[in-house]
Amino acid sequence: MTQIRLSRRHMLATTAAGTAMLAMPGLSRAASRPVITHGLQTGDVAHDGAVVWARADRDAKMMVEWATTESFSNATQVPGLVLTEATDHAGKMVLSGLPADQDIFYRVKMVDLADANGISEPAVGQFRTAPASSRDVSFVWSGDTAGQGWGIDEDRGGMLTYQTMLNHRPDFFIHSGDTIYADGPVQAEKEMPNGETWRNVTIEQKAKVAETLDEFRKQWLYNMMDTHVRAFNAQVPMLAQWDDHETTNNWYPQEMLVSDDRYAVKSAALLSARAARAFHEMTPIRPSLSEPYRVYRKVAYGPHLDIFFLDMRTYRGANSANDQAEAGPETAFLGRDQLDWLKRELAQSRATWKVIAADMPIGLLVRDGDTDFENMANGDGPVRGREFDIAEILSFIKHGGIRNTVWLTADVHYTAAHHYSPDRAQFQDFEPFWEFVSGPLHAGTFGPNALDNTFGPEVRYVKAPEEGQVNLPPSDGLQFFGKVDIKGDTGVMTVSLLDRDDNVLWSTDLEPARG
Repeated sequence: MTQIRLSRRHMLATTAAGTAMLAMPGLSRAASRPVITHGLQTGDVAHDGAVVWARADRDAKMMVEWATTESFSNATQVPGLVLTEATDHAGKMVLSGLPADQDIFYRVKMVDLADANGISEPAVGQFRTAPASSRDVSFVWSGDTAGQGWGIDEDRGGMLTYQTMLNHRPDFFIHSGDTIYADGPVQAEKEMPNGETWRNVTIEQKAKVAETLDEFRKQWLYNMMDTHVRAFNAQVPMLAQWDDHETTNNWYPQEMLVSDDRYAVKSAALLSARAARAFHEMTPIRPSLSEPYRVYRKVAYGPHLDIFFLDMRTYRGANSANDQAEAGPETAFLGRDQLDWLKRELAQSRATWKVIAADMPIGLLVRDGDTDFENMANGDGPVRGREFDIAEILSFIKHGGIRNTVWLTADVHYTAAHHYSPDRAQFQDFEPFWEFVSGPLHAGTFGPNALDNTFGPEVRYVKAPEEGQVNLPPSDGLQFFGKVDIKGDTGVMTVSLLDRDDNVLWSTDLEPARG
């Protein structure tokens, strides 16, 4: 696939705009022009549109124009969007009416609301709209950014996995959750297992767990202080979903954090409400018309690909031993509305491949304490607890004749390829399928986790720390992402697992079933 890419001149202009305030600390606000503080982002790209995100340093009007050439000849100006303290001066605009399968260059300026002559330096980004007809498609996915206290250490290169992914020039990026670590303070220094010192860039709002809306917002802005993240965001659309660390580890809606002394706010419901607002303000997710702050959705990307984003966090019941013999409110994991939506959308999809983007793996044990479980897996045996939701989906896919489903996920901080088959399973009413796991992007490395045989998973590949090693720093190189390539002429999907240093660790070609 041939793509035009932003010139070095444009990229330098974008970077300069994003760091101007740091370079001029003595310049007063009154004497300065507005500044685009944290670069640009795009997301939820479609064949005719996308979402553009930016943030100003003050009350301003966000002005966006787009063109199909880097020179911005015959550019289209979009009506401006007013940014105020109500959204921490961040804003996103939905561009529409774009041509399909086209490189789109966009330019953002901020106009000071108190001074119409105060106009920021422009920032420039690029993305490609989804195709209306068959062509080669390439995308990357991973999860887990700035976790376990491993923040931005500029002496060690910063968040290098983002640069590695950018070098592949993907059409888009799926961030599979744990986009931030709101419960993971970043201190100035952190001791490494080898005795060296990791030195973080720090901000006040990352020095403690996030509780206020401002503290939640600043988690994303912290990540965007990294040079590689800003460069990646300016050129690769992000399709984001969330998991637990956007709020706090292993949370469920009715949880009370009674034993966590770090929190003055004890209600997970209150924390997650603030977290959800910040997530939607600080990521380029397309707004939902039916449910404020909804994360689950379908993104269509041409004839060969539909992506179904799940929310395995918002609608769940309490974490428990997860061993209930019958389905009920306490076994909820996806929730009835989301389950019905997923079945309906899968049945209506005419795409060759149906990618289910899940923020947690299906068949790996993820515990919450000594007796409870965090995800749906609960140990070997028949379907119980939260596994009822997964069994319902898998059975529906089989009996609906829905072909070519692939699950992509992250969460567990290592990379793996799992093949599921009823021949190995306790529950057998489903067709074989693949689940691919990747991450972390920039966080501690752990694993591997034990398997649950309910749906018959088999590990075909795994790369994780050696036994006894936990929370390895990003500098150890065990940072992972996955890459998917779909051929436009044949529909063959190639899934590859890669590391931060761009080594292809494992790869497989999947032939689409026809009919």
